[in-house]
Amino acid sequence: MEYVLSDRKLLPYGMMNFEDIRLDNYYYVDKTSFIPLIEQSDRFFFFIRPRRFGKSLTLNMLQHYYDIRTKDKFDALFGDLYIGKHPTKDRNSYLVIKLNFSGISGDLHSYRKGLDEHCRIVFDYFCDVYADYLPEGIKERMNEKDGAVSQFEYLFTECARVNQKIYLFIDEYDHFTNTILSDVDSLNRYTDETHKEGYLRAFFNKIKSGTDSSIKRCFITGVSPVTMDDLTSGFNIGTNYSLSSEFNEMMGFTESEVREMLTYYSNTGHFNHTIDELIEIMKPWYDNYCFAQECYGQTTMYNSNMVLYFVKNYIRYGEVPRDMVEDNIRIDYEKLRMLIRKDKEFAHDASIIQTLISQGYITGEVKKGFPAASIIDPDNFISLLYYFGMLTINGTHEGKCKLTIPNQVVREQLYTYLLNTYNEANLSFSNYEKNELSSSLAYRGTWKAYFDYIADCLKSYASQRDKQKGEFFVHGFTLAMTAQNRFYRPISEADTQEGYADIFLSPLLDIYPDMKHSYIIELKYAKYKDSENRVEELRLEGIAQTNRYANTDTVKNAIGTTLLHKIVVVYKGMEMRVCEEV
Repeated sequence: MEYVLSDRKLLPYGMMNFEDIRLDNYYYVDKTSFIPLIEQSDRFFFFIRPRRFGKSLTLNMLQHYYDIRTKDKFDALFGDLYIGKHPTKDRNSYLVIKLNFSGISGDLHSYRKGLDEHCRIVFDYFCDVYADYLPEGIKERMNEKDGAVSQFEYLFTECARVNQKIYLFIDEYDHFTNTILSDVDSLNRYTDETHKEGYLRAFFNKIKSGTDSSIKRCFITGVSPVTMDDLTSGFNIGTNYSLSSEFNEMMGFTESEVREMLTYYSNTGHFNHTIDELIEIMKPWYDNYCFAQECYGQTTMYNSNMVLYFVKNYIRYGEVPRDMVEDNIRIDYEKLRMLIRKDKEFAHDASIIQTLISQGYITGEVKKGFPAASIIDPDNFISLLYYFGMLTINGTHEGKCKLTIPNQVVREQLYTYLLNTYNEANLSFSNYEKNELSSSLAYRGTWKAYFDYIADCLKSYASQRDKQKGEFFVHGFTLAMTAQNRFYRPISEADTQEGYADIFLSPLLDIYPDMKHSYIIELKYAKYKDSENRVEELRLEGIAQTNRYANTDTVKNAIGTTLLHKIVVVYKGMEMRVCEEV
C-alpha cells in the first residue's frame, strides 16, 4: 500500500493532554498496562521522577481512564491500548480533581494566597462539570468558605453525602521545596509551614481526613522526596513507589519502545540511517536511567522528552540534530546550579559533585524521603541528585548503592554549571576564544593552544580549597572544560573503572562529518612537593597508557576518518608541566 503523508501519526512533543494525543492522530507509547498494577497498590500513591519524564501525561491519561465523564469516549481513547482490551472494574467511576502546584504563584512567604486561588479555580470547575452528580448549589455554598482547606473539606463531605467517589491527582506537589533549595533563609519558614499549624501541612491533613470520606484514591507526583517527608505527620498514609521495580518502566521509554517508534516513522518516510545507527547515536545521550536497584542490568530508560525532540528534528530535517540537548532541558537544569552551590556550602570532606566527576561514581543510600533540614547529610544530598535525574543506579560497590551520571545530556549540564560556580568570583570564560580553540582542535589539529587555555583557566580559578583537592580538582576541571567542546563527547575511563585514566574526545561525526581530528588525553597529577623525577615517571606512564588505550575497540570504532592524536598532560599542583603528543 502506498504511503500517504497525511496518514502518518504526529509526534506529541511537549504535549500533556492524553485526549488530544489519542483523538488527533498523535503517536502514543502505551503505558496503560500499569493501570492494574496501580490499582493493586496502596490507594494513596506517591511517585517521583525527574522533570520531562512523562509525569504530567501519565496523570492526564489516568484522569481520562477514571473520570466518569469520559465513559462515552472510552473506546476512542483506550480501545486499541492494553487497558482497552483488559479494562478494570474501576474505569470511569470517579469524580476527578487535578491540582498542579507548579501553577501556583508566590514563594513561601506568600504561597497561601496562590494555593487558595488555584484551588478555588479547580474546585469551581469541579462543581460545574460534575453538576449532574452533585447537590444543587454546592458551588455557591463552597465559595462562602474561607480558603482551600475549608473549601476542600466542604467539597469532599458533600460528595460523600451523595455517594460520589473522588480520585485526587496532584502534580508537582513539591513545588515549594525548590525555594528552600535556593534560599537557606527560607528553611525556618518552610519548617513552620510543613510542621506545627502551617497551612501546607493543614492542607495535606485535610486530604488525609478526606480519605475517610469520599477521597478514595490519590496519585501524587513530584521531583524530590523532601516535602513528602516533611508532610508525613500531616499525610502519613501515602506510599512512595518511586524505587519499586514493578514501576521502573512506567515513565520514560524503554529501548524497545524507542525502536518501535523509529521503525514506525522509518516505514512511513525516508530515513538516512538504520534503526541501529540511530539507537547508537541516541543511547549515550538519552538512555541509562535505572529507577530500581533490582532492575540494574536489565531494562534502562530513555528520557522520553529528549527522544521526542530528537525524532521530531530527525524526521523534519533528515539528519541528526546539531544540538543534542534541547533548550527547554537547559532551563530545567538550572536546579543544578543551586545544588552545586549547596554542595560547596555543606563543606563535606570532599565535594560530592567533584568526587562524582573525577571518580566517575559515588556510593550511598537512596532514601525514600528526608526532611529539608537534613539535606546536608551526604546520603540525602546524593538522593536528591538521584531524584532530579542527575544520577542513576549502577549496581553496588562495597555493599553500597553505586550511582553514576546517566548520560551525556546530564553530564554536559553538570559540567557546565560546575564551571559556572568558578565565575561567581567575577571571573569569566571567553566564549569566543573557547569556541575558536574548539574549532581549531577539531578541524586543524591545533591542540597545544587548547590545552594551554585549559591550564591557564585552571590556575586562575582554583581556590585554596580546590588546590587541597588536588587531583580531583584537576581531573574534574579538565573534564568539565572539554565537555564545553561541541565537536566531541568526552569519555572518561573513570566512568567504567576505578582510578584516574584517559579522556577520549570522541568525535561527533554524525553531526560534524567533516571533522579531521580526534584525541586521547592521558592526564597525570603530581603533588606540589613531588620531585621532578616523579613528573618524568608520570610522563612515561602516560605514554604507555595512551598507546594501550589507542588500541581499544572503543577508540577504534569511534574515530572514523579522523586522525587520532595521543596527548600526555602532567600537572604538578595547579601548574601544567608536560603537554606533548606521543
